[in-house]
Amino acid sequence: MNRAAALLFAALVAAPLAIAAQTLGFSSSLVAEEASLDGNGSAVAPPIRPYVGGDRPFSRVAFGGGISPLGINMQTAMNLNRHMNLRGTGNVFQYTNNSISTNGFNIDAKLNLASAGASLDVYPFPHHGFRLSPGVLFLNRNSAAGNFSVKGGTSFTLDNTTYYASSSNPVLGNGSLGLHGRNPAFTATTGWGNMIPRRGGHFSFPVEVGVAFIGAPTLNVVLNSGQVCDSEGQNCVNVATDADVQSNLQTQVAKYTKDLEPLKTYPIVSFGVAYSFRVSNR
Repeated sequence: MNRAAALLFAALVAAPLAIAAQTLGFSSSLVAEEASLDGNGSAVAPPIRPYVGGDRPFSRVAFGGGISPLGINMQTAMNLNRHMNLRGTGNVFQYTNNSISTNGFNIDAKLNLASAGASLDVYPFPHHGFRLSPGVLFLNRNSAAGNFSVKGGTSFTLDNTTYYASSSNPVLGNGSLGLHGRNPAFTATTGWGNMIPRRGGHFSFPVEVGVAFIGAPTLNVVLNSGQVCDSEGQNCVNVATDADVQSNLQTQVAKYTKDLEPLKTYPIVSFGVAYSFRVSNR
């Protein structure tokens, strides 16, 4: 993560410097090519030519919306200069599923996605839509939670060990998944489509691809109550207090956590529509 943060910081610093150097170099060559001599032999500076899309900073704003793995997103952007926009993004989504079944558990799960962030959109070629966008999620509350049960007399598995829920005292539990191990979290994306088109016009259809470095997911599972027995329904033990059951549970949770580890670089793939307009004529 230290290396990723360093790369993002370097991008934030290097991009403006490179663009400034490019702009200055271009302006210098233009002056050299277009300068001429008057009748007395004196150099005459060429007239200043404003570039297309040369609005003053913060003179245009855009609002947009779309969808991504972070949820339904709402975005706003303002122009900083010819090559850059400052963009803010908010994401929200909720989903409930009462019919999940795995390893013998019946799960009622709810997914909650809520995040907000900001990005610096850098357009190396301002009249084309390609961009690079380092940024940060300064708010990340993405998570999932659920309650689960095992019907009496049916089996479930923990760490390759099969248990049978007691017919008179079925197993109940709950769990939670956190997708915010690092908060705030850096983001690194690229995309196509300028929310504030430099060629003019109001509408754009931005597309974005990248990742959020959210840190390793956290998973917690608890067996609250109930008993498990052998296949004959004998030798029942309490799931909340039996050492063997709890040990197998923790080993199983560790395996699930390892399976979820790739999500520490959470994917961002979004597309949507935006509308821009002028807020200042200065």
